Amino acid sequence: MKLIYALTLGLMTATAALAQEAMPQSHGTITKIDTKWKKVTIDHGPLENLDMPAMKMVFGYADGMMDGLAEGAKVAFVADRVNGKLAVTEIMAE
Repeated sequence: MKLIYALTLGLMTATAALAQEAMPQSHGTITKIDTKWKKVTIDHGPLENLDMPAMKMVFGYADGMMDGLAEGAKVAFVADRVNGKLAVTEIMAE
């Protein structure tokens, strides 16, 4: 029974990792960072996983994600719905 549980848990972890890796990156430019409300505005290309065209949008973000980034920075990022709200889940300077 423990072996089946361990294999199932391992498969679920691997599946979640593959799903995260499969998220397509978008590219854009940060136009505003609101550290008080943890919101970032990005003028971006299409968001394939959200079926959205290129536009300027506001996203939430987690603590520490904008460290080292500033307004005007060109970035590659992944956005997704987190608890029903649009959020940046990964971001890095280009």
